Amino acid sequence: MKVVVLAGGLGTRLSEETELKPKPMVEIGSRPILWHIMKHYAHHGFGEFVVALGYKGETVKRYFVDYHALSGSMSIDLSRGSIQTHERECEDWKVHLIDTGERSMTGGRLRRLAPWLRGGTFLLTYGDGVSDVDIPALVRFHRRSGCMATVTAVRPPARFGGLVFDGDRVSAFAEKSQVEEGWINGGFMVCEPDILDLIDDDATVLETDVLERLARIGQLAAYRHNGFWQCMDTLRDVRLLQSLWESGDAPWKVWESEWAQALIPGMSVSSVAA
Repeated sequence: MKVVVLAGGLGTRLSEETELKPKPMVEIGSRPILWHIMKHYAHHGFGEFVVALGYKGETVKRYFVDYHALSGSMSIDLSRGSIQTHERECEDWKVHLIDTGERSMTGGRLRRLAPWLRGGTFLLTYGDGVSDVDIPALVRFHRRSGCMATVTAVRPPARFGGLVFDGDRVSAFAEKSQVEEGWINGGFMVCEPDILDLIDDDATVLETDVLERLARIGQLAAYRHNGFWQCMDTLRDVRLLQSLWESGDAPWKVWESEWAQALIPGMSVSSVAA
């Protein structure tokens, strides 16, 4: 089952980071958030990815081209220009990097990937959000639903504290509970290939033009996830994810930590504990 990652948007709300690179390449713990997302899926046994590229897609391509070449230790003979690698280890992934247009909308990007996805059920998510959702459980839920698509429903993290008034005085002040928030689409979707027939062109928006249509005809299921989920829309979100990573208690890191702390993308660091 292939995993589609939508990684072509402009990321305008994170312009501090995305002026020179696409949002999925913004780093958390010296690794792009795209890598974190892929590690999550690979941990659950899904290692073939179709990445929809757009804005500064060459940055994503360059990262994966160098990923294998720079893995492990190496010896370089400068006089001869020869390179010998040592202790090379790398992710066992197959990654298809597909250009889907600079200005395509989310549905349009998915439509351009149709030749890669007609073979059966596929997984789909955004390139800017992490979670500890159980992917196999999500797939089983989708199978039971019989729907054309399933979204993972999450509660958005609360951003503001709550005030309780007694006249003009505050009688209580507390961080607003995440449980009080409504459910939203958190990505981490499962789709049948028939969904591709509902996409008209590059201007089609997956969320409003396709998912809303599926909801109207009873073909959209929601897998409720009460665990961790966090998007990366703003610099504040980046700092939050970075702080969680540095604390050693990042909820989305469900994989073994052997590669997680590497300081240089694609290179192992012997001083880091596994």
